[in-house]
Amino acid sequence: MSAHDGSRVEVLSVAGHEVAVTHPDKPYFAAGARHSKLDVVRYYLAVADGALRGIRDRPLVLKRFVNGAHAPAFYQKRAPPKLPPWLRTVTLSFPSGRTAEELVVDDAAGLAFIVNLGCIELHPHPVRAGDLEHPDELRVDLDPGPGVTWDDVRRVTLEVRALLDELGLVGWPKTSGSRGMHVNVRIEPRFGFDDVRRAALALSRAVERRVPKLATSKWWKEERHGVFIDYNQNAKDRTTCSAYSVRPTADARVSTPLTWDEVAACDPADFTLGTVPERWRTLGDPHAGIDRAVGSLDKLLELALADEAAGIGDAPWPPHFRKMPNEGARVAPSRKKGTGVKRERMPLVTIANSPDKAAALAGLERWKSRHPEAAALLAVDDVLVDAMRGRSSTWTRVRVNLRHVPLELRPAEEKPDPDDDPTRVWREAVAAHPELRPRRVRPKP
Repeated sequence: MSAHDGSRVEVLSVAGHEVAVTHPDKPYFAAGARHSKLDVVRYYLAVADGALRGIRDRPLVLKRFVNGAHAPAFYQKRAPPKLPPWLRTVTLSFPSGRTAEELVVDDAAGLAFIVNLGCIELHPHPVRAGDLEHPDELRVDLDPGPGVTWDDVRRVTLEVRALLDELGLVGWPKTSGSRGMHVNVRIEPRFGFDDVRRAALALSRAVERRVPKLATSKWWKEERHGVFIDYNQNAKDRTTCSAYSVRPTADARVSTPLTWDEVAACDPADFTLGTVPERWRTLGDPHAGIDRAVGSLDKLLELALADEAAGIGDAPWPPHFRKMPNEGARVAPSRKKGTGVKRERMPLVTIANSPDKAAALAGLERWKSRHPEAAALLAVDDVLVDAMRGRSSTWTRVRVNLRHVPLELRPAEEKPDPDDDPTRVWREAVAAHPELRPRRVRPKP
């Protein structure tokens, strides 16, 4: 079949519906593994039951890689204007007070439909369509810093399991599809987002106390070491990739559900778009029972209360949230002023900003070639590569911490190369006209 422009269209019969896959031969992975758009659609149909277990009846943020995994993606919160009659939407509110009709996918046909839009990854909210203010999932996101080994990630993951067991909660581990690990926990949908985030923060701090050399709950990268347990992934309007999501890596790696027995010896490189369907056929879905293992947050919230009683206040929120009552100054320690506490100011310099990660890293290499003496003194964790997320787009920011470079050898900060921050125009407009800044509106009880 051909489209109006003469390009080929593959029409699939899925779950009683016809789904058109446009440009089916378009390369979606071309750097290492080579897979077309149609290959990605067929992968998701092969593991549809498992993929749907993570997204069914949930509003979805569409992270669209319309030019394939090797090109920049953009986030689309609002559902496309022209939808098949068998797809539905729900109205979701955001911390800014805005609302949007977000897509809900309930079957394999809907799954194929969004992959055709370029959604290589799946990004569901942790709520069901029938109750958008009370999450039914706590998400533990283990994010290793530079130089952290996969063995350390696995050790922290097992420590998370031990804590959850003590609290009477069941965790379901999966590889992130990148360098980290996720543990999802089904919970009773009777707590709001703020309480679920409080529980996640308490868990993060508890694990940090158990393995302080391996794990951290510190939000600012300049304070972190080891594996960061990202409690803010449980704040409202934050999403993470769900089970069986394909990630935009050269080998088309997959965020793959595991049994706990697999965690200690697993290798994330084993789980790719090419290997996971066979794993599915032979082993089934290790997370098949996740919806039957629903637990309570009460004990985690008791830990949160104990921290607060001990004088441990709230931790920083994501930057687009309004300032919270018990939150400290939302500024990196290296930029704090007038605290009365003498502390070393971290000598951070920004090297590159670009929607193209490869271009940003190329800028880092150019900086190193210009300043070889300083570059030779950098530790692994002195190079900070941040995946930045704006209102609808992502970009990579590269910074360098010169703490190990003597003053006389420290290069002066230069204009980033490249310097393409997609949010700059918006931030400059808000700075000139503060009334443009969105205000967070709390939902009515």
